[in-house]
Amino acid sequence: MRSPRRFRRAALAALTAGALLAAAGCGDGGDRTTKGTTGTAEAEDVLLQPLAEPGPGPFTKSTARATPSPSATRSPREGDGSGTRTVHRVSGAVPGLYGGERSKASCDVEQQARLLTADQDKGRAFAEVAGVEAVQIPGYLRSLTPVVLSADTQVTSHGYSAGSATAFQAVLQAGTAVLADSRGLPRVRCACGNPLERPVVAKGQVTHRGERWAGFDPERILAIDPGVRPVTGLVIVDTADNTWIERTVGDGGGRDRAPEDPPPFEPNGDLLFPSPARPSDPVPETTPGPAEPEGTKCPDPSGGPAEPPPGCPPPMEPDPRSEAPDDFDGMPTDEPWELEEGEPDVAPPPTQVFPDDLEEFEEPEDPGVPDLFAG
Repeated sequence: MRSPRRFRRAALAALTAGALLAAAGCGDGGDRTTKGTTGTAEAEDVLLQPLAEPGPGPFTKSTARATPSPSATRSPREGDGSGTRTVHRVSGAVPGLYGGERSKASCDVEQQARLLTADQDKGRAFAEVAGVEAVQIPGYLRSLTPVVLSADTQVTSHGYSAGSATAFQAVLQAGTAVLADSRGLPRVRCACGNPLERPVVAKGQVTHRGERWAGFDPERILAIDPGVRPVTGLVIVDTADNTWIERTVGDGGGRDRAPEDPPPFEPNGDLLFPSPARPSDPVPETTPGPAEPEGTKCPDPSGGPAEPPPGCPPPMEPDPRSEAPDDFDGMPTDEPWELEEGEPDVAPPPTQVFPDDLEEFEEPEDPGVPDLFAG
């Protein structure tokens, strides 16, 4: 039987988690969809998280490298519950989904590992969400790839409170440093060390809470699905010169190289979103040829080389292969020949004899060989 002290401790943890969800603009209930998660934010409440904003319940301090801090502007519509938006699902294997600078990691993975393993409670809560053991956290983090998001992306993030990880829906600003796995899913947000999972996307209206950044468009939000199979490298955009980079999974950029089979298009963030239907391409206008004079009949184009009247097709040139050579001796050759008038253009079918007709078939008598010595 659970002791009263343990019961009070569990009740306090649940109450604190509910307070965290309320502070993050999330509900205190919902289905338990993640192991180790005390609650799941309602999909209609989504927290906007600018680049450097740690958000509620950060697991660690920021390990993001050279992360810009743009000034976010608070939306006058915040909290009115009328944020109709469009979330576009995309595979984690799509080229250009992430970016980064060549040979530079967007996160300090080793520092992230030290921070999580230094606090056993946080490490245990992180490991439960990540699906690993606490002692496996360093190896797990080293298996991920430091990159930055190319577009605003919704995720299920997790804050830390009272020894537990609490889930909430969040939209991460484009340029946010994350650690992605071999299927292209963002797994850790480097600005706070929070573990990430696939989002729970609501249909219809949602409430966007938090600070909106310049360029935020509720109709241009991504939800990343895992790729069909694990890959050994992610094709990302070099944010310095807008070229393609293939970054080895689990590498911080030291082995960056140009893809052996680059995408057949230039890096462009618009390619991550469906483009509006284009109008049909105009049919090119053609200049009509001279009209055939009324009452004029075109001669047979296979006839002689005489100049045809205007508007008639030119005479057909004879095929040199159809003419017999000067030294033709009448013997069959591999060259084609012209058919005589009335001759079929295919060989006649062979005469067929059926078994039932064999009895009626009379074999002609063999005249034999005359005996020259017969008397």
